[in-house]
Amino acid sequence: MAERKPGTDKPHYHGHRERLRRRFLEGGAEALADYELLELVLFAAMPRSDTKPLAKALIDRFGSFAAAIAAPVEAIAEVKGAGEAVATALKTVEAAAARLARAEAAAGPVFANLDKVVGYCRVAMGRARTEQFRILFLDTRNRLIRDEVQQTGTVNHTPVYPREVVKRALELGATAIVMVHNHPSGDPTPSRADIAMTKEVQAAAEALGIALHDHVIVTRADHASFRELGLL
Repeated sequence: MAERKPGTDKPHYHGHRERLRRRFLEGGAEALADYELLELVLFAAMPRSDTKPLAKALIDRFGSFAAAIAAPVEAIAEVKGAGEAVATALKTVEAAAARLARAEAAAGPVFANLDKVVGYCRVAMGRARTEQFRILFLDTRNRLIRDEVQQTGTVNHTPVYPREVVKRALELGATAIVMVHNHPSGDPTPSRADIAMTKEVQAAAEALGIALHDHVIVTRADHASFRELGLL
């Protein structure tokens, strides 16, 4: 049972929650430490518990607010007190951040919003522990038609099949594509295999009138563009 202060029937953390909400509403996220922002997220998942100890434990385990919400469900579950409701709350915040970033990236032509596109891809896959291969399918005005993860691989390799990439572009009526994949190592430098695969996809796409505009490699903190590097 939650601890009560003398003369009140409210839990001892009730006033803390109200003060934290008020600071957030008046000062925004910058007014809160990472663990305090995490406390706010946990309020709904733990309505009858003090969320501060768990919020601090999650920050201790993962290092930051961003890393905590991006952590795999199984890793979250390893933190004492973090059950399914807590994992769901954290992953919901992560999904909301990705949806918002994608909406901003899709608001106009990809090359007019390239920074936002890269930002979205870093949110969506920059912290993934295994490689993911994503394709942005574009129309004739370079606007986003569809964003899909095509393949998921190991920590340092993702199998990519040029025919499947081109086939999906034709199915969606795309006239151009941007390929994106992540490097869990944290180094966005293209490997020889990355370069060779990109050339294969480019040749297969161009044979059917589909342009490969770019191939972007993202990490949690950086990115590399094949076009900017002169590789396309």
